[in-house]
Amino acid sequence: MEGTRHSVTGADDVSIGLLTAGTGPVLLLVHGGMGRIEPWEPVWSALAEHRQVTAMDRRGRGSSGDTEPYSLRKEFDDITAVAHHLAEQQDAPVDVFAHSYGATCTLGAAARRAPFRRIALYEPSGPQTVPREGVERATGLVSDGKPGRAMFSFITEIVGLTAEQFEEYRSAPGAYDVLPIVTATLPREAEALTSVDLPGLAAQVVAPVLLLLGTKSPPWASEITRALAATLTTAELVSLPDQGHDAIDSAPDLIVTELRRFFDND
Repeated sequence: MEGTRHSVTGADDVSIGLLTAGTGPVLLLVHGGMGRIEPWEPVWSALAEHRQVTAMDRRGRGSSGDTEPYSLRKEFDDITAVAHHLAEQQDAPVDVFAHSYGATCTLGAAARRAPFRRIALYEPSGPQTVPREGVERATGLVSDGKPGRAMFSFITEIVGLTAEQFEEYRSAPGAYDVLPIVTATLPREAEALTSVDLPGLAAQVVAPVLLLLGTKSPPWASEITRALAATLTTAELVSLPDQGHDAIDSAPDLIVTELRRFFDND
């Protein structure tokens, strides 16, 4: 991925790494649970044709730092800090697109009045995503030094990919070693999801929100997304036909089309 590397100071003085490309209105990208900046590659060039696109590494991975103890509030504040930095640069609120766990964190930032003009969320995760037994299994596998098995369990049982799709995901061009991220972040993020109050956060969001939902996504994605659509003040729910939780990889053109339609609708 081409772009300029830079950073912003997030919560508790952690450095949050950023990559920026393109010119135009600012669009912030916030990745999901086991991701970092690089998984945005399928949509990166197309979005940067019309936008100044900035992707952030969430804390604990890639070019960003980390501190203990972990909390979702720190993630909310990290995104808020990045949004304020970008909004100051263009002297106006920014647009944001976030996926999965990153969408949950972005919802929290929006509830804290981060300077967002419009918000697109692709299947935010919540308590329904990771049952208690799933949290305990993932934590146990990582503690036993088996992050690969923890990752396989999460990708197949929670995200809903098949074993064959999992192997394609691991061997995709530009793939990076995700196991250190799994070890550092999967148990704590799974635990944090068990108590996140999505309706409470949604009730505080005032910006227009686009909710994207794959028709082949796991049941938890539909349950959470439809509940948010009913709670948010201004929300549009769009179903992505024949797509699952991984449409950024499987249907990048569809994602770009929906984002352009939503963000360019003044």
